[in-house]
Amino acid sequence: MFVLSSTALLGLTLLTVPSDAAEQAPLPTCETGTRYIELTADASNKPPEVCIRPELSINLFFDGKLARVEVEGRERFRRVKMMDDTLTLVASEMLHDGERVPVTVYFQDDVAPTTASFVLVVHPSQAERQVEVSRHERTMASLRLGEQQARAEAQQCREDKARLQEECSGQLGLTGFIVNGWLGKRGVVSRWLKDVTSRSGDALYAQDVITYRAVGPEGRGRVAVEVMLRNRGPVAWTPMGVALVGSKREDLTGLTVWPLKPIAPGESQLMVVELDAAESEARGTYTLKLWAGGADIGSVSLEGVTFP
Repeated sequence: MFVLSSTALLGLTLLTVPSDAAEQAPLPTCETGTRYIELTADASNKPPEVCIRPELSINLFFDGKLARVEVEGRERFRRVKMMDDTLTLVASEMLHDGERVPVTVYFQDDVAPTTASFVLVVHPSQAERQVEVSRHERTMASLRLGEQQARAEAQQCREDKARLQEECSGQLGLTGFIVNGWLGKRGVVSRWLKDVTSRSGDALYAQDVITYRAVGPEGRGRVAVEVMLRNRGPVAWTPMGVALVGSKREDLTGLTVWPLKPIAPGESQLMVVELDAAESEARGTYTLKLWAGGADIGSVSLEGVTFP
């Protein structure tokens, strides 16, 4: 552990919020709260995509009793339980980020459509825990609940935007750290991580991983991960999503990543992931996940990330 130099400190500035994406294809938008899906009898419609994560259960509630269910690669699920109008699924660790698993359910009644297909998408950090599926028009109560959720999410976005604008409009560098109350008498400390490991199949290779912590007055502050990434893949890689997942599958929130620019094949680039964290927060061991989107291919998953 050592005190961060002023030169390195100037590089830890406010960052921009990334969007969600996947390894080989864009990840779906994962909804918070209850997800509502309305089915039609048109078989040409693309099956809805639903976000899942290993070891987290997801419950799908239907408007009719189920006759049977087909899950591709069922052996990779710890639980596939069908009861009346409910389907509960728990994926295992055999499923990896970005994988897509088709699921088809068959209804007992003759109401169209008599079957429903979905695609479960393994997301690096998000999961939808409850999904209500309807073959009819939604009830007024469900519409009101969906509207309330949308308003709450919009309000949260406005608050996050206002906070970021206020921070970004202020001073940068050392002055920014002082004004925002991220520096105390201890300044910024860092830790060089020698034991961080990545998956052998990752398209990106991680070098020189360093973590930072700044603790200011009243225990508030920031933490950051600095990593040099080398693109070993055949195409450019652009970071589009980031997650820090703890040993109990808890996610650290409010992460930002910089820079959001492509890494050409065979090239290396320094990347920084940063977030607010009080002195007592961001403790323990985490897995850092960075993934791309669009036509980009590849991701990186670093295990053993700790903060000073």
